[in-house]
Amino acid sequence: MKTARVAYKGNIHEAIEWYGKLQLDTGAIVSEDDVVWLPPIVPQTIFALGLNYADHAAELSFNAPKEPLVFLKGPNTLIGHNGETFRPADVTYMHYECELAVVIGQSGKNIQEKDAYNYVAGYTVANDYAIRDYLENYYRPNLRVKNRDTMTPIGPWFVSADEIKNPMNLTLRTYVNDSVVQEGTTKDMIFSIPKLIAYLSSFMTLNKNDIILTGTPKGSVDTKVGDTVITEIEGIGRLKNTIIS
Repeated sequence: MKTARVAYKGNIHEAIEWYGKLQLDTGAIVSEDDVVWLPPIVPQTIFALGLNYADHAAELSFNAPKEPLVFLKGPNTLIGHNGETFRPADVTYMHYECELAVVIGQSGKNIQEKDAYNYVAGYTVANDYAIRDYLENYYRPNLRVKNRDTMTPIGPWFVSADEIKNPMNLTLRTYVNDSVVQEGTTKDMIFSIPKLIAYLSSFMTLNKNDIILTGTPKGSVDTKVGDTVITEIEGIGRLKNTIIS
């Protein structure tokens, strides 16, 4: 099933697609342009992966990691579809990162790889912007790079796990002002979804609505104020975002 969270006339609703429109949980049918899109999941812990695609590591002149490079993000970073992301005036390089977001569906610890998908509720699209000017070390992303308000659009849809036959073989694309600037596939992840779930749960409990942002393939391009950025993942959706000053 594909669902969204939206705000409409002062209330928050769950919604589903309805012939090019949205059907709210009240039964009302509304235009997609008449709502404010919210992150489709209210998150618990947000995990993010650095350098989880070998081609992206190579374009940044780093060797592929031998162990997952994981950092945490605050919920303040998330915004919804059609949202606006602020670009600080003093930066010279701010790029998008199209990422498959994995949503955990139940609590678990010491999860085995073979059982990992039993703990996945579904998936959504994330665009985890990075400001490289503020980076201290690619192996230790700091707060100003990855935890800025509005820096992680997510959505528009939450797609249940049963609708995605093979999450490790999905095409990812990013468009800036309608031009394709990034294209890759989840099969090129260094650490697969089961490996990430097994790794994280080996030392901490994963909980319902935890989100794992699984990294981005190569194709880093600077974004400017006024740019429209669309991150797209096969079978999951197209997430639109605008850069503002």
